[in-house]
Amino acid sequence: MNLDKLTTETRNHQTMNLDELTTSEVVQLMNEEDKKVAYAVEKELPSISKVAEAIIESFKKGGRLIYMGAGTSGRLGVLDAAECVPTFSVDPTMVQGLIAGGMKAMTVAVEGAEDSATLGKEDLQHIELTENDVVLGIAASGRTPYVIGALTYANEIGATTASLSCNKDAEISRYATLPIEVEVGPEILTGSTRLKSGTAQKLVLNMLSTSSMIGIGKVYQNLMVDVKPSNEKLVERSKRIIMQATDCSYEQASQAFTSANQQVKTAIVMILTDSTKEEAEQKLVESQGFVRNTMNK
Repeated sequence: MNLDKLTTETRNHQTMNLDELTTSEVVQLMNEEDKKVAYAVEKELPSISKVAEAIIESFKKGGRLIYMGAGTSGRLGVLDAAECVPTFSVDPTMVQGLIAGGMKAMTVAVEGAEDSATLGKEDLQHIELTENDVVLGIAASGRTPYVIGALTYANEIGATTASLSCNKDAEISRYATLPIEVEVGPEILTGSTRLKSGTAQKLVLNMLSTSSMIGIGKVYQNLMVDVKPSNEKLVERSKRIIMQATDCSYEQASQAFTSANQQVKTAIVMILTDSTKEEAEQKLVESQGFVRNTMNK
């Protein structure tokens, strides 16, 4: 596909005099363009939902979610994967972000890495991809060889394949069973896909990781009950979550938090069902981790 046929590479006729505008006019224009992003994502909600459901099924089978991308797309995948660990207390291997050129590419461009389809395959082989995993290829242009190589290999293994691009009829969509195409239109700065395209990708990744974690019991009401209390702020947040979930006092929440070995979800079930730590843990096992279902045990 020629670059001049990609929406992400075309010039935005609303910003042809960008270099003549005042700073105030530039940020106002950017804000106007950014408003279009959420509406573009809205059009793809059915496709996004299908991918999220596939991720949930994968997690239930012990599978993983693997983000694959280059440049901004790869960095956004790494970011979303990293944030799943403290938010939902998952193992770092459960949601992974792989970027063309490795982790050094997070801050420094690695020449030629994104143009290697072989490298995409090798990165998946390195983590021992299985048929239970979901591979989500991310590329604003929809044509990155690194991503195509990864999706091709994932299909050969029998893993579930999905893609996220910002062009319609994207090339990577042909290699994915579950394609997502969010067309946000030309960037304010021609070809700078870290702008609207990057924002759209971040919104979609937020949806996929959050909804899939909800789908495996990582949330009760609208509370992150599997938060990892890894610092003082998160310890206090954990106690507050226990209070909000159970309507108990700070003292009760602190006591239950300590008794539950700082497991927020266990502490909540202990209070809601008047159980010991061991009983609460068993209820959670029987309820597959869903707090709401423990109240019927």
